[in-house]
Amino acid sequence: MRLISEADVAAVLDPDSAVTALRAAFAQHGRGQAQVLARHRATATRDGASLAISAMGAILDAEGSLPAVLGTKVYSARNGKYCFLVSLFSADTGAALATLEANEFTRLRTAAATAVAADLLALPQVETLSVLGAGIQAQAHAEALVRVRSFKRLLVCARSGGEAFATALQRQLGLPVTAVDAATAAGEGDVIVTATRSPTPLFDGARVKPGAFVAAVGSSTQAARELDDTLLGRAALVAVEWLTAAEQEAGDLVQAAPGVVPPEKLAELGTLLVSPRPRGAQDIVVYKSVGIGLEDVALARLVAHRLGAC
Repeated sequence: MRLISEADVAAVLDPDSAVTALRAAFAQHGRGQAQVLARHRATATRDGASLAISAMGAILDAEGSLPAVLGTKVYSARNGKYCFLVSLFSADTGAALATLEANEFTRLRTAAATAVAADLLALPQVETLSVLGAGIQAQAHAEALVRVRSFKRLLVCARSGGEAFATALQRQLGLPVTAVDAATAAGEGDVIVTATRSPTPLFDGARVKPGAFVAAVGSSTQAARELDDTLLGRAALVAVEWLTAAEQEAGDLVQAAPGVVPPEKLAELGTLLVSPRPRGAQDIVVYKSVGIGLEDVALARLVAHRLGAC
């Protein structure tokens, strides 16, 4: 068994490959060829520190040159700071293949999954990307989404540091980037990403323009939501990674009033990849992400394969 470090991961994993790997993994899931282990958490308090240990995973069928694998992601949390590991096992022998330090591809995988959803569900011709948040995921999403759509400008909204974040993104991406308030970001974005830790909705969903694609990625707990019932009610489609996880962890959906998101409006990303639904030019589409083990195992397998571990 091989131990794969963060440096090893960074050397062989790039955003485009991450998107390709996740698209294939979600398609497997949509065809019933991949199984997902739901997230489980245990929490405690020790010497005044808030502690949690979490685990999730997946089983993936072989894909091209990539072997069939079983995998688990485990991670610690101490006062909101995380440390991630993924372990891979051979589906052919059951033997352990590799354990990977996973902080780097945890950063990439959430944005790559959103890029898969946006590439499928956002309108082809878009001009404005709005990003709410200025942290690691906000940056990762800006980097990923400009690879699947040709935006003419970016808007960023943050409680603090918005101007500095806009300047850094403009330098990095070579596009005009402006710091704005939440109402402007919501009203002018053709693609909108919410990547915050806000426990309550960030903007009035009535402001979102017809035809927009909205990705809510900031929360994976029932107690927090970034989108309001107005937006969810206006959406023609709400896509999720896995219905089981969304029902347990998506605060945006769990807290929604009865009837706002009827079952026929919900669909898994993998199912949509395999059997796309028609999308009207005026339809608002929401993608709600909580993060599932399928994503981590798919990227861990790609990294391990490129490094000769499987």
